[in-house]
This record gives sequence, structure tokens and C-alpha cells, in this order.
Amino acid sequence: MSTPWRWIPPLAGSGPFQMALDELLLDQAVAARVPQACLRLYSWSGPWLSLGYHQRHLPAAWLALAGQGQLGLVRRPSGGRAVLHAGSLTYALIQPNPARDRRQAYRHHCRWLQRTFAELGLPLSFGTGQAGGDSGSCFARSSAADLVHGNGAKRIGSAQLWRRGVLLQHGSLLIDPPPELWWQLFQEPPPELPLLPEGTAALGVRLRRAAEIDLGGGPLQERPLDRQEWAELHRRVASQPKVFPDGI
Repeated sequence: MSTPWRWIPPLAGSGPFQMALDELLLDQAVAARVPQACLRLYSWSGPWLSLGYHQRHLPAAWLALAGQGQLGLVRRPSGGRAVLHAGSLTYALIQPNPARDRRQAYRHHCRWLQRTFAELGLPLSFGTGQAGGDSGSCFARSSAADLVHGNGAKRIGSAQLWRRGVLLQHGSLLIDPPPELWWQLFQEPPPELPLLPEGTAALGVRLRRAAEIDLGGGPLQERPLDRQEWAELHRRVASQPKVFPDGI
């Protein structure tokens, strides 16, 4: 019998806090003799712009907004382009020994998301890989890793990091992104998304239930961070490198 997935109750926090926690959970799974898969949903304290691991060029507008205190900058351990975390939910899942084909892994690990939106009457399909603009935004284009509505509007963008056979998959689920800040960052409006018929709290409950069907194969094991994990998390946040003006 497989070990139940761990569910970490939602935590709001800064960009460095959230990214340090996701990488801590990944490192724990890599080091464990019997690694446990893990899922969490979370929000960000204030607007943050997360940069893909390999994304080095930062437009002047991003640096100016960060310098004015209008948003924070943080680097993700996963790949992809920049994501504005405001009016959204983020998920992180850690899966030991997933399907090694990346396309197959995305399709398996996005079923719970598709189930949730199908229940809401807003079905999502995978992107076509069509190119978008050069804004640097994750949501400017849709790939086979992303989920879009019938009108082509991208609702969920996902990215992966693989470490010694363990997968970390990140995803951002847009709910009501702020149009003005989005335009300031990317010089384009956010995707034209259909309105959700329920609030964020109800959506979170629905997402967890879908994950129990499509990821965990049964109830998720709710286990908040313990004292040792909190201590290690605080250590990592304190030592996390900042995103310097030159983007290095």
C-alpha cells in the first residue's frame, strides 16, 4: 500500500518564505529513505514577481516597481518565465519517482486541476505550445505544461524542477489578477478569464478533494510543519540570496 500524500495547510508568506519552504520539502523527499509525496496550496503576502530559475534579464520597469516597494522579486527553483503572484493561488507538489517523461508527468499531475474546473463548468485543456509575446510573463504564452480555457485564456501555468528522481512542480492559478500592475509589468492586459462561481476558500476545498482522487488515491495526510522544519525554514529564508538589480 502506498504512503498517503502529505497535505500542508495553506500558509501565506513572502516570496523568500514560500520558495525556501518548497525547496526544503523537495530536499527532504530527496534525502528520505521512504520519501513521501506532498502537496500544498498557498498565497503570497503582498504582490510578488517570481522569476524562473534561468530567467536573468530583468526589464527596467520591474526593477523600478520593486525599488518603489510596489512588489517584491524572488527567484523560483523551478523554470519558466516570470509570474505575478497577486489575485492568485499557488500550488507546489513534490512527487518521488514520477513518470520520467516530462510531458506525461505534467498530464498526470494536472488531472486534479482539470477535475476541479470541470466541476465548476469551466473545463481546461492543455496549451498548444503557441508562442506569445515577449513580455517575459509566464502567461503570455501557453505550452503543453499549461491549462487554458476554450477561448485560449491561460488559467494555470506550471513549471518543474527535477532533483535526483524527485519532482517539484509549481503552478500559479489566476483568480482576479490586478490589471494595472499587470500592465505596468508586462505592457499587456491579463488573460480574459471567465469569472469563478465561488470564492477562494471554497475553491481550495474543491482542489484538495480533487487531489485526493487524482494524486493521493485517498485522503491526504494533513501534517503541518513541525518545530524542526520551522527552524530549518527560518535558517533558509535568512540565507536566501536576494535578486540583485542586475538579475544575477
